[in-house]
Amino acid sequence: MEKLLHYAWKHKIYRLAPLCTTDGEAVEVIDPGLSNPHAGPDFFNAKLKIGGTLWVGNVEIHTQASDWMRHGHDHDPAYDSVVLHVVGQADCIVRRSNGELLPQMLLSVPESVCQGYDELRRRDEPCPPCRAVLPSLPRLVVHSWLSALQVERLQQKADLIGQRLQRWGNHWEDVFFITLSRNFGFGLNGDAFEAWAGRLDLRAVDKHRDDLFQVEALFFGQAGLLSDDLSEADDYYLRLQREFRYLQHKFTLPAPLDPSRWRFLRLRPGNFPHVRLAQLARLYHEQQNLFSRVMQADTMEGVKQLLAVSVSPYWETHFTFRKSSARRKKQLGDNALNLILINTVIPFLYAYGLHKSDERLCERAVRFLDSLQAEDNRIIRQWSDAGLSVSTAADTQALLQLHHEYCEKRDCLRCRFGHEFLKRKGRTKSVNNYS
Repeated sequence: MEKLLHYAWKHKIYRLAPLCTTDGEAVEVIDPGLSNPHAGPDFFNAKLKIGGTLWVGNVEIHTQASDWMRHGHDHDPAYDSVVLHVVGQADCIVRRSNGELLPQMLLSVPESVCQGYDELRRRDEPCPPCRAVLPSLPRLVVHSWLSALQVERLQQKADLIGQRLQRWGNHWEDVFFITLSRNFGFGLNGDAFEAWAGRLDLRAVDKHRDDLFQVEALFFGQAGLLSDDLSEADDYYLRLQREFRYLQHKFTLPAPLDPSRWRFLRLRPGNFPHVRLAQLARLYHEQQNLFSRVMQADTMEGVKQLLAVSVSPYWETHFTFRKSSARRKKQLGDNALNLILINTVIPFLYAYGLHKSDERLCERAVRFLDSLQAEDNRIIRQWSDAGLSVSTAADTQALLQLHHEYCEKRDCLRCRFGHEFLKRKGRTKSVNNYS
């Protein structure tokens, strides 16, 4: 209920009735103030007339007036700047920390808006619940909201990169490889790949990266895939196993990943962890300073050429160590490369651009997204079926952000589509003001 009161105050949505305090003084809202998502009063620098007197100060909103005491505001001088306490229920009087009585006002949200809010929050409704208004929204409204969501998603991914940088000593090359490894898991094995990459001693791997066989030994060994004494093991497996044990002892490597972390169920053989590890080994072997080279590549095709590696000859005829198969190059396909661009390269371009204050890198990230074809998955199809035009990866990234951060959390009051839905609901009843 409090979220709805915040929304109604912010957008000046009131039932048609003169506004007044609980003491009967007239209230005129000239400016509801600036919403504050952080600690402190809910709205800063509101401009109000209370009983004919102009006040400029902060506004606090609660479902019940007694929440003022429950939250300790009556003893907190930070809330002495509040000039009006807006409540859904006035169950008591409230005072500032110096003992002064604080004016209070009951806020009644129009019934049509309450009903619309309930419709948006229904868990049995298919997503998106606002689908009824989407086809008729002006293109400018849709475009501006999707653009904001796209930047929000890029910033969210940049923040995750920042967290990894703090953990790994601000080493951009290492964090790029760890993030790249995670995204080589393509969803199902993402967590396992990130955990595996975190167990690699990349300085140790660097000492042997000129030898692909030794890189594979380190990669498969730390993945826990050389720990079994296979009865049907071939010579290549046994050689890798011996090499890994030697390197493990030489560098005092951490314990390998538990092999049970790897998932194979419903995976196509080309997406088996063994194949992806072999591709990463070949990439690490061939592309030194990969992060720097990717940051310098000015075109998507240039980036794809850096990432489009295949596998060593052994893996051309194997999907696992246990059985040989028909020979295949096993290069990353175009769809896989696009996903790597979307989930690794583009976020790093954006994050590194922010880090270096280099707008060209941030602009390149946005340009790459605009140039990539739209992703195709269940979530995107839901939005497309609801009437939204989806043509590029920039659109799909924005819609994924909308789904995960707004729809799934039923945070419709912060969504512009949800706002349009409620605004149209509100038009069916008399409303004091809508902005």
